[in-house]
Amino acid sequence: MARAKKAQGPEYNLVIVESPAKAKTIEKFLGEGYRVSASNGHLIDLPKSKIGVDIENNFEPQYIVIRGRTELLNNLKKQAKAAKSVLLATDPDREGEAISWHIANALQIDEQDPCRIEFNEITKSAVTNAIKNPRTIDLNRVNAQQARRVLDRLVGYKLSPLLWSKVRRGLSAGRVQSVAVRLIVDREREIRDFKPREYWTISAVLTDMQGKNAFLANFYGKDGKKLEPATKEETDAILGELKNADYIISNIKKSTKQRKAFAPFTTSTLQQDAARKLGFTTKRTMVIAQGLYEGVKINENETVGLISYMRTDSTRISAEAQQMAREHILEKYGQEYVPAKPNIYAGRKNAQDAHEAIRPTYVKYTPASLKDRLTPEQYKLYNLIYTRFLASQMTPAKYDTMTYEIAANGYDFRASFSKMVFNGYRAVYEEAAEEPEEVNAILPPMKKGDACKAKSITPKQNFTTPPPRYTEASLVKTLEEKGIGRPSTYAPIISTILERQYVTKEKRSILPTELGEIVTKLMEENFPDIVNVQFTADMEEKLDDVESEGKDWHALLAEFYGPFEEELKKAETEVKRVEIPDRPAGIICEKCGAEMVYKSGRFGEFIACPNYPACKNTKPVKNTIKTPCPLCGGAVVQKRSKKGKTFYGCENYPNCNFVSWDMPIEEKCPKCGAYMVLKRGKGTSVYKKCSNAECETNQRKKKDAADGEE
Repeated sequence: MARAKKAQGPEYNLVIVESPAKAKTIEKFLGEGYRVSASNGHLIDLPKSKIGVDIENNFEPQYIVIRGRTELLNNLKKQAKAAKSVLLATDPDREGEAISWHIANALQIDEQDPCRIEFNEITKSAVTNAIKNPRTIDLNRVNAQQARRVLDRLVGYKLSPLLWSKVRRGLSAGRVQSVAVRLIVDREREIRDFKPREYWTISAVLTDMQGKNAFLANFYGKDGKKLEPATKEETDAILGELKNADYIISNIKKSTKQRKAFAPFTTSTLQQDAARKLGFTTKRTMVIAQGLYEGVKINENETVGLISYMRTDSTRISAEAQQMAREHILEKYGQEYVPAKPNIYAGRKNAQDAHEAIRPTYVKYTPASLKDRLTPEQYKLYNLIYTRFLASQMTPAKYDTMTYEIAANGYDFRASFSKMVFNGYRAVYEEAAEEPEEVNAILPPMKKGDACKAKSITPKQNFTTPPPRYTEASLVKTLEEKGIGRPSTYAPIISTILERQYVTKEKRSILPTELGEIVTKLMEENFPDIVNVQFTADMEEKLDDVESEGKDWHALLAEFYGPFEEELKKAETEVKRVEIPDRPAGIICEKCGAEMVYKSGRFGEFIACPNYPACKNTKPVKNTIKTPCPLCGGAVVQKRSKKGKTFYGCENYPNCNFVSWDMPIEEKCPKCGAYMVLKRGKGTSVYKKCSNAECETNQRKKKDAADGEE
């Protein structure tokens, strides 16, 4: 352990983590003799006001203490001086390693001292075991983080001024984010350029020769080969040859198929499933997962980290966790649900595999047993993680399948049937995207050579459809498949491109804005490598090599920056300014009579007079709700207070002084007739409440709460 100078008074061992919530959980595990303090993330970073990289001096970063963090850092220094030893327990990834390195330097801890501990889960056994096995700071991991940070700073601080001068002020460019926008823009181009292709399908309702036991058969082809008619003429020709045809069962195929469980969650698959099943954004998923990892109070005296570390690309599970799952499955579901050997899943190519998959830390804490201790969102996500992990260690589901191959005048039809005969892992977990239901619930008993009657034959015209727009789930999947970003970056990538207004969301679909398309086109024409998917994926692998093989990160930056600087100089002189047409706001400027337009600034969209600077009239964009003002009938507008809290007020203020912290709705209180509001409860829960504080419905709820406390 790293030694610090001894001080007067009681001695203790100091453990420094990132999060205050994590600090509370760990301090309870360690007890007396230990003090656990939090850094609240990074204390030292590149400055915001300038590039902070000495390009001429081998790209050396110029770190400073982050504004507002000096007092916190000084407090840690005081605690370190009074401590017997200092252990750095920041997150077990590159970012966490860099935070530990910065703190070690600030506390004057020697890099060769074993001051670093890490754990994949916040449990007493994991933490105490880590305390017993400290290591030195992994400088390769630190250098990989430094390389990424400097690389992103070079791109962002060099490209952004170009966008200001060529497109509009306030824009910014990011290395990985630009590729994500490119993917979304390319998909939109595919959709626009898509030309539907016509094709036809034919289905037949068949029965036995007595006209009973109907079942559906689909046209397959001719003479055993797949055939898809492309036009009505081709379809009519087939239908003509099928008139009065004999339908004979030419072959019967029976089999038992197995469907294996999915692997336990990685960061990517958790974000995808949470988006599809729960409707969570990637950012929300990671915030909730962070809370489950850092610790939840499950009873008066116990706070437990409920899941393992949530930033991982590995599907690996420890032998101890596998055994824990197998014992639970045996006890609750029976021997037939426990595989002969633990299930092991192959990792994705190029996965770092630094941590286990995301799993519950204790199988004994079932979601049902903790439901009243978790917020609704925490419960939903924990249940998803818990059931996916448990299912991953169970036997496959089994299906009996049967297919009738039917010959009719040289043409082939097929009728299929599938029935689950053993649910296996599906006893606890259902896939996010279920397969389409089989056409036939059951097939009538028939033998090879039996004849059928055609009750009806139905042709159907179809057209191919364009590829769907990305959702957050499908974008994360694509980023991972193409090697863009890493587990810790998926959520920030999506949040950033939304905040910068390069893309927008319509329901769950992500589509590019006009601004996003303009900037992407400019980047494609002038900085092809920055928005090249393969180039970015290769860069991720080179960053991985810095960590895994100790490659020279300065050389990596030099290799990138030379060509980039040449492209930048060329673009500054050759790229012409792009004019983005303003959108009419449908409002007449009361000062000069011009039609006002929408503009974008640092703080989002606003309405302005197009005659600026001659006329400087501006207005905020009003987010009007459909409920009229309960006092005057005017429009109610959603606003933000100086502290950023949402409230609702009448647009006729100051002539009308209606204001409410909760969103009013048109519904009236059945008891007193006052307007009702939507009140937010825990997590995502919302309920209706009377706006009249003196209404008996509110008084009764207060009384019920008081009775409950007694």
